[in-house]
Amino acid sequence: MRGLIALAATLASWAQAVAAEEGMDGAALYQQNCASCNGAELQGQPDWRSPGPDGRLPAPPHDATGHTWHHGDDILFRITRDGTAAVVGGGYESDMPGFGDNLSDAEIRAILDYIKSTWTERERAYQRERIRQE
Repeated sequence: MRGLIALAATLASWAQAVAAEEGMDGAALYQQNCASCNGAELQGQPDWRSPGPDGRLPAPPHDATGHTWHHGDDILFRITRDGTAAVVGGGYESDMPGFGDNLSDAEIRAILDYIKSTWTERERAYQRERIRQE
């Protein structure tokens, strides 16, 4: 198990290094691809915990008031790449599309790194523990 955690950490570090080398700006990529739904300040949509008339949940915040930091890196990456419905399965419907056809894996990781950079140490520590447990 520890070997898998070490491998995952190494791969994540490598992806961050690739994104940095390629000059990817996670904040700019977020603004271009995510802010229209999740908010320019990562604040999400109003009343994000209550389904709308279509039964779908509004876009959640990615800051400390949301739940993004409750998820490990792998699930966040897969949701961003493949879309929430594809990851959750079971007929779950979501307005969150997958960006795998429009963004490279390194661009997705750069966006997630940007989001994580806005969290306090409390949220980052919680997320690190979550990753360790997965």
